Order: sequence, then C-alpha cells, then structure tokens
Amino acid sequence: MKAIKFLSMLAIAALTFNSCSNDDDAPDPVNEEEVITTVIVSLTPQGSGTAVTLTSRDLDGDGPNAPIVTVSGPLSVGTVYNGSIQFLNELENPAEDITEEVAEEDDEHQVFYSVTGGIGSITYTDSDGNGNPLGLAFTLSTSASATTGVMTVILRHEPNKNAAGVSDGDITNAGGETDIEVSFNVAVN
Repeated sequence: MKAIKFLSMLAIAALTFNSCSNDDDAPDPVNEEEVITTVIVSLTPQGSGTAVTLTSRDLDGDGPNAPIVTVSGPLSVGTVYNGSIQFLNELENPAEDITEEVAEEDDEHQVFYSVTGGIGSITYTDSDGNGNPLGLAFTLSTSASATTGVMTVILRHEPNKNAAGVSDGDITNAGGETDIEVSFNVAVN
C-alpha cells in the first residue's frame, strides 16, 4: 500500500513539474542580417567644385560575379567634401533603402572609413542617440598635393562603441559583425 501511495505521489509530482515549464514564453525575435547589394558614397565639395560619387553594385550577392565599382572622377586637391553614404538592397523592387534601418538602429551600427596613400582624412559629422559616431554623414579633407589611394568603407553591426579608438573611427577594437565592406580606388588631382 505504501508503494502505491509513493508511486501516485511521484506521478503527480512529475506531472506538476512538466506543466510548469517555460515553453509558453515567446522566443526572442531574430534580427536578420540586411541584404546590401549597393553602396553609394556622395562627396560634395564645400563652396564650388565637382561632386564625386563612389558606387559599388553587387547584384548577385555572394555569387560568382565581382561587384561593379565606379568612381565618377578625381577629388580636388586641398578640398573639404561633405560626404554621405547610402546602402541599398536592389534585389527588391523597388530598391529597399537599408540606410533608413541603419539610422533607426543607430546605436547598433557604425560606418568606418579608412584611406590610404595620404589622400586625406575623414571626420564624422553625425552621431547616434548616445552621442557616439554613426558615419552616415562625414567630411573628407583631401591632401594638399596630388596622390592616389584607396578609400575603404565598412558598415559594422553591433560594434563596441566604447572600445578604445572606436569613436575616432578606428575599427581595430570595434568587434561586432561586418555587414558590408567596399574599397574604392581614388585619385586626388
């Protein structure tokens, strides 16, 4: 008789513990990575001069075709350019402007710029809601003499914006995931 009571109590306890599981909680939403096929960097000289557009278009994504990278012309020596960047998913019709999502989730993104060949220096002119750099707007101050180099643009998702150097545009300690990275060969004349 004691064995039956014990088994009954054990069965009731097992049912009770199983029915109190946490399976009813909604799962955390998955933030899918953005599909970015196109990067457009617009550089407009302060004062007068010719605007320059840098474009990278990769309509097959990770497919076999390399992106088509174009630069509309050379940058001018000793000039300050107001810069902006746009990220698009041109696989959608109409094209989806991913820049809007980056701006909405500004605390989770940062655009990093690097230049080689002494072509100039870049300064952030926008920030996220916490006062950290975002990088959708910037200035490019070109060198005082003619040169050539490479301008690389990296959109980083969930960087550590408080890490050393990150607020100055140094990606070394940023961490996070790269959403897209594009390099442009540029000339300063």
